[in-house]
Formats: sequence, structure tokens, C-alpha cells
Amino acid sequence: MSDNPPPGFDLGDYETQEKMVREGLWTKLRRAIGSIDFAREAVAAWYCARDPATPARVKAILIGALAYFILPTDVIPDVLIGLGFTDDAAVFWAAWQAVSSHITEDHRQQAEIALERQDIEKSN
Repeated sequence: MSDNPPPGFDLGDYETQEKMVREGLWTKLRRAIGSIDFAREAVAAWYCARDPATPARVKAILIGALAYFILPTDVIPDVLIGLGFTDDAAVFWAAWQAVSSHITEDHRQQAEIALERQDIEKSN
């Protein structure tokens, strides 16, 4: 990150989570596309978190929420039809509400292009 992490936030954890998101986001989106309604926003959040102009606190919130989405184990297992992604969605939307003012039109456009390039059907 280009600026200091927020107080109490371990930068090592951020780097680990950022790597996990970078390596797992597209795989998870391909598997979950029919079950989630926030694919476009998740990718826009990824681009916001990668933007050098985004404040460290916002990056930490977004990477944390995306990492939770990617984790293979969570509160409600993703394999439960109808319920599996409800905890992921709740965590993501809470993060989105907290920092959505930092998601720019450029982040959204990058997400659209990336989703098309990855051939991932938009679910919104």
C-alpha cells in the first residue's frame, strides 16, 4: 500500500489477504456467478482497492470483504443452496456501504471491461 495502514491494522495481514484476493477472485466469481448478485460491485471494489489514490482504510475494508468472499470456509458454507452466499453478501454489502463513495466511475468501467474479458456473465 502506498500510505500507512489504519491504527490496529496489521499490514502483513493486508498483504496476505490482497494476494489471496488477487489469486482467487476470478475463480470464485466463475463458480459463484449464478448464486451472487454483486459480481460487478466486487470487481469494482477490487479495482478501487488496487488504485494508488484509494486511502489505506478503504483498501483494508475492501480487501477484507473480498477475502471473506473468497475464503473456502466461512460462517455459512457456500455449498448450501439458497443460503451459502448470504454471509458473503452481508459482509460485502456492509463494506460497500462503508466505502462506496470511494468507488469511482473508472473503477466501475474497469470492472465492466474485466468481466467481459473474463467472459463472466453479469448477474446484476
